[in-house]
Amino acid sequence: MNVKNFIVGGIVGGIVDYLLGWLLWGTLFKESFPMGDESQMNMLFIFLGCMTFGFFVSYIFTNLASISTAVGGAKGGAIIALFLGLFSNFFGHSMELEPPMKMIALDIVLMLVCGAIVGAVIGFINGKMK
Repeated sequence: MNVKNFIVGGIVGGIVDYLLGWLLWGTLFKESFPMGDESQMNMLFIFLGCMTFGFFVSYIFTNLASISTAVGGAKGGAIIALFLGLFSNFFGHSMELEPPMKMIALDIVLMLVCGAIVGAVIGFINGKMK
C-alpha cells in the first residue's frame, strides 16, 4: 500500500468533493434540493462525509485498481459515484409512496459528475506522486 498517495489523494479528493458539493448542491441546484432550515445543517458531518468519499476513492485507486491518470480516475470515480448515487437514492426514498423522480435523477447525475472530477484529481495525484 502506498500510504503517502492514499493520504494525500484522500485529503485532496475530500476537499474537492466538499467544494463541488457546495457549488453544485448548495449553490447552482439549491432550488432542486429543499434543505429546510439551513441552521440545522451539520456542516461537520457534511465535511466528514466528503472526506470519507475522498479516502474511499483514494483507497480503491491506490490499492485495488492502480489508477494513476486523470482519465482513468474520472472513469473510475464516475462509476463509483454512479453506484453510490443509485444506492443512496433508492434507500433514501424507499419509504415514499411517490418518490421525486426528477430530483433523484438530478442527484444521481450530479453525483456522477462530482465523482468523475474527484476521481480525476485523485488519479492525477497518484500519477504525479509515483
